[in-house]
Amino acid sequence: MIRKLDSPPYTVDEKVLMRFDQRQTIFGRMLRDKKATFYRKDMYENVAKIIAKNEPRYSRVEFARTLGAWAVYDYFHGAFSWQQLTEPNTVMNKPVLEKYPVMDPHIMSEQVKETAKLYGAALAGICKLDHRWIYSYDIDGKPIEIPEEYKYAIVMAIEMDATAIKTSPAFPACTASAMGYSRMAFCIACLAEFIRNLGYRAIPMGNDTALSISLAIDAGLGELGRNGLLITPEYGPCVRLCKVFTDLPLEPDKPIEFGVANFCKQCKKCAEACKIGAIQFEKEPSFKVVCPSNNQGILRWAVDHDKCYSFWVENGGDCSNCIAVCPFFSHAKMRTSFQALIFRRK
Repeated sequence: MIRKLDSPPYTVDEKVLMRFDQRQTIFGRMLRDKKATFYRKDMYENVAKIIAKNEPRYSRVEFARTLGAWAVYDYFHGAFSWQQLTEPNTVMNKPVLEKYPVMDPHIMSEQVKETAKLYGAALAGICKLDHRWIYSYDIDGKPIEIPEEYKYAIVMAIEMDATAIKTSPAFPACTASAMGYSRMAFCIACLAEFIRNLGYRAIPMGNDTALSISLAIDAGLGELGRNGLLITPEYGPCVRLCKVFTDLPLEPDKPIEFGVANFCKQCKKCAEACKIGAIQFEKEPSFKVVCPSNNQGILRWAVDHDKCYSFWVENGGDCSNCIAVCPFFSHAKMRTSFQALIFRRK
C-alpha cells in the first residue's frame, strides 16, 4: 500500500545536517583526496587485464558497448547548461514567442510530468526546492548558489534494463547503468528546453548540483533503502535519477511511504550480495557515518563508498549487485512481466 504523506519519510538532525560538498563524493575524492586508498585510481585502469582473462560477459566487445552507452552523458555538455541552448544543428529559425501564462499550476504540473515521460522518464515528480540538498561546492570547488526564484525541482527516474542489471557486476550491467545516464542527459536537456520555450528558466542536472535521492523522496518517487538507493514502488531501485530546477509555477507532489524502511530492517539481501561489505547488516538505521563520502545528520544505513568504489576499480566497471537482488526490484519485474502477458493475451 502506498500512502501519501504531508512530510518526507526521513529523519535528519538539524543541528548536524549541512549542505554537502560535492568534492566529498567518491569521485571528487578520487581526484583530490590523497589520503584515500583509491586516489587517482580510475575505474577502468584494470580493464585490459580483465578482458584478457576471457571470462564470460567481460569481453572486449561488451566493454566497447559500455563506453558507447556513456556517449551522450559524457560528451553532450549542453544537456547540463543553465542557459538556453544556442547554435542548433538545423536550418530552421526557432520563433521567440511570448511568455506562457500559467493559470493553473496543477494543470501545468501534469503537463510537465507528461512531457518528461514523453522524453524518456519512467517516473516524474515535483517538489519545492529544499536548499539543504544543494551541494555547497561543485566538484571543482566552485560555490553553488541557486537563485531564490527557482522554487521547484522536477525529479525524474530513468528505468534501467532489468535483464542487463541481473548480470551484475559484469559489463552488460555496466552498460545498462551507462545507458541510464545518457538517457538522463537526453531527458533533462529536452525538458529544460521545453520549459525555456515557455518563457521560464530551467537548470538541468544529473548527479551534479544537488543530491538526487533526497529530492526524489521529496517529490514522491520513493523511499531510501538499506542499499543507499532510492526504492520506487514501480521499479524498485532499478532507476537512475535526474532533475531540473525551475521558476515555472508548479504544484508539488506529496512524499510517499510504502514500507521500505520496515522491510529493509528485516531483509539484508543487498548486504549479503555486496562482495566487499560496503552495506551494513545492522537491523536499525542510525546517524553513524562510515566514510568521508557520507553526509552527516541523516538517519539511514550509511554505505561505505570507499569500499564500493575500490571494487569498481577491481571489477573494471560499476557494480549493481545491490539492485539486482533487491526484492522490490524482483517484485517490480514480476509485475511488469505479468502486465505484459495480460496485454499480449488481450
